[in-house]
Amino acid sequence: MSKRAYEKELARLQVELVTMQRWVNATGARVLVIFEGRDAAGKGGAIKRVTQYLNPRTARVVALPQPSEREKGEWYFQRYLRHLPSSGEIVLMDRSWYNRAGVERVLGYCTDEEYERFLRQVPVLERMLVDDGIILIKYWFSVSDKEQERRFRSRLKDPMRRWKLSDTDLLSITKWEDYSRAKDAMFEVTDTEEAPWFTVESEDKKAARLNTIHHLLSTLDYEHLEPKPVTIPPRPEADDYDRPPRDQFQCVPDHAEKIAAQAKG
Repeated sequence: MSKRAYEKELARLQVELVTMQRWVNATGARVLVIFEGRDAAGKGGAIKRVTQYLNPRTARVVALPQPSEREKGEWYFQRYLRHLPSSGEIVLMDRSWYNRAGVERVLGYCTDEEYERFLRQVPVLERMLVDDGIILIKYWFSVSDKEQERRFRSRLKDPMRRWKLSDTDLLSITKWEDYSRAKDAMFEVTDTEEAPWFTVESEDKKAARLNTIHHLLSTLDYEHLEPKPVTIPPRPEADDYDRPPRDQFQCVPDHAEKIAAQAKG
């Protein structure tokens, strides 16, 4: 689609997201959205567009690093459960407990026993979350092997996105089939009636973002609540207080002025 059409629809959907968040805050709903999928499938870009205009006080992104030594000794789900939404909150997990069924399984970071235990426990856990009233939505971002490699190569040349390219990411190329088997096995057990998976075709990033936000909004049966009216008070007349001279303070150099002058020159 054209850039204009994309940006127009994205803006419309983002207004609806703000409306949805107002409903979540007012009703005390708890929303947990899990983003999983192939490396470079577009999860981060979708999350960024979802949260762009939301109030960060009640909309959080959780992207956990590798577990610490202490966390390795805990129940596997424990470090994730600390980040579950409270009343009136939206939590978006950029990867989640499904790491165990994906990268940990494929790269041998967990034992067969730990993996099998995870598959037994995760449907029970998610059933408990839903039963307790948490709105749980799980997205799987799907991308082809050729498009994934193209995005990896693009990151390699981009100094602002080079950090996204890790050794683990590169292994997803050589272990493509292993990841496919792991994903299929995971879906077979965890695509449940209480907590189904929704696949996002993300070959086209812009389409994937629009589709994800539209689906997220359609999944939540939220009401349009008008914000409380706000009246901006008139500014009072200045009194006779004399403020200190500005040259007494350290100011940030006007780098922007220098760049503007260079552009004109």
